[in-house]
Amino acid sequence: MAVVTMKSLLESGVHFGHQVKRWDPRMKKFIFAERNGIHIIDLQKTIQAIKDAYEVVRKTVAAGKTVLFVGTKKQAQQTIQKEAERCGMYYVNSRWLGGMLTNFSTIKKSLLRLKKLEKMEVDGTFENLTKKEIASLGKERTKLQKNLGGIKEMKELPGILFIIDTRMEAIAVAEAKRQGIPIVAVVDTNCNPDGIDYPIPGNDDAIRAITLFTQIIANAVIEADNEVGLKIIETLGDEDEDLETLMTDVSMKEEDQEIDIESYSTEETAAEAPKEEAEVTEEEAQIQVDVDKVYGEDA
Repeated sequence: MAVVTMKSLLESGVHFGHQVKRWDPRMKKFIFAERNGIHIIDLQKTIQAIKDAYEVVRKTVAAGKTVLFVGTKKQAQQTIQKEAERCGMYYVNSRWLGGMLTNFSTIKKSLLRLKKLEKMEVDGTFENLTKKEIASLGKERTKLQKNLGGIKEMKELPGILFIIDTRMEAIAVAEAKRQGIPIVAVVDTNCNPDGIDYPIPGNDDAIRAITLFTQIIANAVIEADNEVGLKIIETLGDEDEDLETLMTDVSMKEEDQEIDIESYSTEETAAEAPKEEAEVTEEEAQIQVDVDKVYGEDA
């Protein structure tokens, strides 16, 4: 099954770039032509870039690492959250906080604070507080949830980043490069593809185009998870076969011990033989006695 088709790219408007006057010359290699003052992106190169990105994301997740979806522009917020949750990964769709990757230890403290506030709201702690205190804590929790809710369960740095619009997420790009984290990003004709490990040339403003790109990356994550699941099942299957073989061997050994025909027959014959001899001797003795009595009476 193809990762993406040319038809789906055209229907989503992926090929539409920005106005010619707003272009970044470093995107020249990804531009096919100019139409009515707008750059048209070469979709052949887009398809190849999507395949490369799909494969690297799949391998990263299969290796046990995570993906962080990043897209804070209005058109991308809902899709980023929906697709990240669908594939069970983390996301940032409201605001990128400075130091989210380079100062993750401090971010962890904020995550713990968010979890603590959520617990206080559930376990009845708020019932013992004043309305003013409850309102203040509620406001704090809402702010933390908005900015950090998508990475609340993230225990360590992600294995790879997927970014929509590298111009808007310049801080995220800089932090990922500093931490040595690979970047998969959608780059429009006004973006700089240099420094992006896996650039995907395409429209980063249209909702349909953003949705298509994000769904493809989410599908790569899901495929990797399925592969891991199949490997686990195969491993369990091999263990079951080994156990079945072992049980069969044990059963055979038990049957061999129970059915020892030669020794069983010999023992049975040896046990029954004296009994038969005793019966015959007794019978013969009885007959001898009777004969003697008869001869005695005749005499």
